[in-house]
Amino acid sequence: MKGIKRSLAEEYLYLDFSHQAEGCIFPLHTSVTLFLLSYCDCKILKVYLVLPNESSDGSLLRNVLSQDLEMQVISRQELPPIVQTCCLPAVVEQPNNFCRAGLAVVLRHIIQKSYEADPSKKDILELLGFKKTCLKACAEVSQWTRLCELTIPLAIENFLRESVEQPPAIPAEIFQLEKKLSEPVRVHNDDKLRRQKLKQQKVAEKKRTAKTKVHTQETPKDLDCPSKSLEMKVAFSKLMVEEESAPTNREPSHIRKAKASDLPPLEHVFAEGLYFTLADIVLLPCIHHFLENGIEVLLAPHPSPMWALDWDSLPAAVSPKEGKMSSDRALRKQQQLNNLVYVVMNQAKPGDRIVDFCSGGGHVGIVLAHMLPSCQVTLIENKELSLVRAKKRSDELGLSNIWFIQANMEYFTGVFNIGVALHACGVATDMVIEHCIKTRASFITCPCCYGFIQNTSKFSFPKSEQFKKTLSYKEHMILCRFADQTAVQLPPQRRLVGKQCMCLVDLDRARAAEEHGYSVQVISMEPESCSPKNNMIVGVPI
Repeated sequence: MKGIKRSLAEEYLYLDFSHQAEGCIFPLHTSVTLFLLSYCDCKILKVYLVLPNESSDGSLLRNVLSQDLEMQVISRQELPPIVQTCCLPAVVEQPNNFCRAGLAVVLRHIIQKSYEADPSKKDILELLGFKKTCLKACAEVSQWTRLCELTIPLAIENFLRESVEQPPAIPAEIFQLEKKLSEPVRVHNDDKLRRQKLKQQKVAEKKRTAKTKVHTQETPKDLDCPSKSLEMKVAFSKLMVEEESAPTNREPSHIRKAKASDLPPLEHVFAEGLYFTLADIVLLPCIHHFLENGIEVLLAPHPSPMWALDWDSLPAAVSPKEGKMSSDRALRKQQQLNNLVYVVMNQAKPGDRIVDFCSGGGHVGIVLAHMLPSCQVTLIENKELSLVRAKKRSDELGLSNIWFIQANMEYFTGVFNIGVALHACGVATDMVIEHCIKTRASFITCPCCYGFIQNTSKFSFPKSEQFKKTLSYKEHMILCRFADQTAVQLPPQRRLVGKQCMCLVDLDRARAAEEHGYSVQVISMEPESCSPKNNMIVGVPI
């Protein structure tokens, strides 16, 4: 009868369970399957977790399993005979004579069953991709099935097991996945989409040209909301299951007749291209566990975290408290100076020339001139008022080993042994490091304003060959923007991500200096609370 759903055969889903660690269920095939069940809101399968032996403790699962899924725990000996002949995961139809086994087969079946139970879930069926073939081919003949079903889950499992003991190397399989994602997107309507992209680019060029010719008033909304890329439009339309009407107007001849070799490439939005598919469902839990447990920027240990100047015994004019700042800020500035001064004092020799680049009011240079009377210290700053304040403090101290130069640093051509910069903004840090490398001087820099980093006539980012092989300029700029998310008022988790991105940007700078014959360390200043921008890059020519 119409309006009555046909009854679905009762089916049982059997999943391996060996152990859990920090919220991760092993094997990852089980995690991936549970993730898909949750994503599809599939409750029509009876789920059994299969323990390796009867003595295993099923209570370990309570903290990590979804409360929405009803599951039973059984031993391997309790499996139906047909399932005992197969690798899990497996789905069995009653009366236990039809079994589907293997990750890809089971996941595809879950999607089909979810759709059959509720045909309104067309978005779930879209996970199977064009012609419903996603992960349909066996791993022996399909690179994507092999990557999703075998290569990545097993590599991540091994990685997570090793990471308990000691920090392991990034699995080669992750680089294999990155290589696949860097390859051109190939989809069934590739030519059509690439011509649409070319048309969009031509329209965008016309708009930009018009804006440069006519300076019309633009609202902030116009400036902050650029049109989405074709790839993102296609992706969102697929995710929202919206049927876009075909354009009625014919494409211009210069678009229609453009050679295939002249068409712009499509960019990956999801694993296999422009559409969110079952491949993403498989890879997401695996890569998530890898990123949670595997990506960690290791900083060099601080050489002396407890060392500090005896500020109370120093003349008042040496302390940053003499500047116009609050007592809290002055304390943090003293802590920052402790870090830089310690490193410089351990490198400096009598007669050395030390340059404080972007010196501001002279907080670094004045302390160094006072503590190292046998060294010549030069302050370089392009703001006159800041340099005047620094000279006034120096005069009060009667320092005779200090110079003041008001200029942009590229106009300084002197020879020196050590270059220092505390919170030089954006590419100013890179200019300081470059200046030091040209002179073969040591450098101690504390970067700032990562969000201002961008390609200039002198620099292109990423800077190091190692990072260039991994990150595009656009991806590096995203790192830089997130690196600025370290303000104390931000949530702790967001600050942690900001710190990690900050370290990656500085590691790129360190690697670039190493390529010029330097030994470089990235060190976190102590205490880290002395500044949201608390990295030090210390480089010594080899």
